[in-house]
Amino acid sequence: MESTYISGIIKQFNYYKVVGNKALEQLTFEEMNVRHNEDSNSISIIVKHMAGSMLNRWTNFLTEDGEKSWRERDQEFEATCTSKEEIIKSWKIGWTCLFSALKPLSDKDMDALIFIRNEGHTAADAVLRNSQ
Repeated sequence: MESTYISGIIKQFNYYKVVGNKALEQLTFEEMNVRHNEDSNSISIIVKHMAGSMLNRWTNFLTEDGEKSWRERDQEFEATCTSKEEIIKSWKIGWTCLFSALKPLSDKDMDALIFIRNEGHTAADAVLRNSQ
């Protein structure tokens, strides 16, 4: 049986995903790539970075450090997407990873010690940190 805590976290993340989905549906590829100034990121870059962050943090969540050696964070800020479909695919892959990590968790898992950048956290603290 899924705990109330975990189901609440999943519900909150799902809300963020639905809101993001609705926003992305309304935009053209060109609109997703607008940068309002040279210090800002386009929506496509933000989505690419969010997807990278979700893959980084939630892949093997309970057994590997939340900062993966294979992540190419700087490349997430390069405009490489060539279509709206590619941006949406990246978005979906990130969310699939997150939900795949959260859904099997139990209350017992929340006390597990996990690491993010070699710093120990309870799984509950790490989940909460990522849901805000």
